[in-house]
Amino acid sequence: MDIRQLRYFVTVSDEGQITRAAKRLNMAQPPLSQQLKLIEEELGATLFIRNSRSVELTEAGMLLYQRAVSILTQIDDTVMEVKETGDGLRGQLSIGTAKTCAVAYLPERIQAFHKQYPLVTFRVEDGHPHEVVKFLEDRLVELAVIRFVSDLHLGYESKTLLVEPYVLFIPSKWEWDSSRTSIRMKDLEDIPFIMFVRENKHGKYTAFHDACIKQGVKPNIICESHDAAIIFSFIATGMGAAAMPKSTFSIHPSEDIKIVEIEDCPLQNKISLIWDQNRPLSKGAQRFIEMF
Repeated sequence: MDIRQLRYFVTVSDEGQITRAAKRLNMAQPPLSQQLKLIEEELGATLFIRNSRSVELTEAGMLLYQRAVSILTQIDDTVMEVKETGDGLRGQLSIGTAKTCAVAYLPERIQAFHKQYPLVTFRVEDGHPHEVVKFLEDRLVELAVIRFVSDLHLGYESKTLLVEPYVLFIPSKWEWDSSRTSIRMKDLEDIPFIMFVRENKHGKYTAFHDACIKQGVKPNIICESHDAAIIFSFIATGMGAAAMPKSTFSIHPSEDIKIVEIEDCPLQNKISLIWDQNRPLSKGAQRFIEMF
C-alpha cells in the first residue's frame, strides 16, 4: 500500500461516496474502486460497508482512516518544510474567514504580503465562525480571521485584532431625532428588529439575542437572516433595525443606514487571528501572522 492509495482511501472516507471521491480526485470510478479492493486484499480486512449510494467505514476502516490522516498530514507538512528550507518562501497560504472580517482585515495585508513574497499565493475560504473553526480542525486552512463574543475555542493560539461594541444599525429614512446618538437595551423592544441568526451547536441566535433575554428585553423580530449583507440591504430599505458589531458595516457602507450606540450593551465582540497550536505552521503563515 502506497501513499497514493492512502490518499484515495481518505478521500473516499471523507466523501462517503465513491462517485464523489472519484470526481474530487479527477479520475474514473472503476479504477478507484479497484484501488480500494487492492487495499482491502492486502490488509485482509473489509474497510467499507457498501450501500447502494454510499460507503461507511467499518471498525477496521476507521482505524486505518485515523492512521492515514496522521501519516498524510506528516508527509504534507514535511514536504512543505523541505520546500521552504530549500527554495525560500513559496507555495499557497490558506486562510479561513467570515466575509465581514475578510473585508476589514485581509485585502491590504494580502497585497502587501504578496509584494514582499511574490511566490506565495492565497486561498481564502469564507463561512460563519463555527464553519471557519471546522476548516482549521480539518486542516483545510492554516490561519483564520474570525470574530467571537467570547473565547469558545481556547485550544487555538490567537492574536487579538480588535475588541469592539455592538451598535444598532437603523434606516436613515426613519424619523429619528438626530441628536439621539445612543439607545438603551430596554428601548429596543419598541423597534422592528432584523435578527442575525446562526444555527449551530451553540444555539440558533447570536449572543446579542441572549443578552437581550438576560436583561428582560424581548426584541420585536420581524425578519431573520444569517447573512450580514442581506440584513444591511433590508435595513437600507427601511424594513427594520439590527444590532451587530460595528465593523460589519464595512461590507455594506451606505448613506441609507445610520449607526446608533447601545449604551448598556454588555457584549464586546473580539476579532482574532487564530491557528492550531498543535500544527506546525508554514513559513508563509508565520510571516503573515507577523503582519498583524
